Amino acid sequence: MMKKLFTLILATMLVSPVFAQLDNVGTRTRFNHNNTERYYGIRLGLNVASLSSDMADMDMNSRAGLAFGGVYGIQLANSMPIWLEPGLYYSEKGGKTHDVNGDRVTCRISYLEIPVVVKYAFDVADDFYVTPFLGGFVSLGIAGKVKEYGPQHSYSTYNNVNRPDAGLRIGCGAEYMMVYAELGFDFGLANISKDDFKRVRTQTFFINVGVDF
Repeated sequence: MMKKLFTLILATMLVSPVFAQLDNVGTRTRFNHNNTERYYGIRLGLNVASLSSDMADMDMNSRAGLAFGGVYGIQLANSMPIWLEPGLYYSEKGGKTHDVNGDRVTCRISYLEIPVVVKYAFDVADDFYVTPFLGGFVSLGIAGKVKEYGPQHSYSTYNNVNRPDAGLRIGCGAEYMMVYAELGFDFGLANISKDDFKRVRTQTFFINVGVDF
């Protein structure tokens, strides 16, 4: 899966300049402060996710997962480069660890996720912007599986965790012409454990690349 992911990311980066050449004005006008502007974007990325708990036996180390989706941005003020950006993603989270016998255990949680962030665009150079952002996310689990490798068996993630999740999102992006990339972190605030005596939260470092129109 990882080879396919990096192939898709590389393909996106290679074709993005081609789309940029199709822009009618040839230069970035999206951060023109004279008029309220909007944009649409597509994103493809990599999640490095883990699960954090108040009990050591429930902690899970990071595992890689896929993320992709789209965003919509609208400038909040004509006089300032402040943007509101909601999105809709498919996002894979979870973690991996070892049981008491040392056998590997992996947990995959696939979410339909809606992040909403506020961005500020710093005009660093011609057509190049740095965009720190802060906001939050809500998500709903749509698939998931736990695999235990000794003895080998698997079962639904939702035997142990709840489907809804929510938290904070922070990060920073960079954009040149229509090509966009960002790094960020999701802090899960909701307790996703079904056990009333245990607290489990998601934590996710993510890298996304894409194109804005």
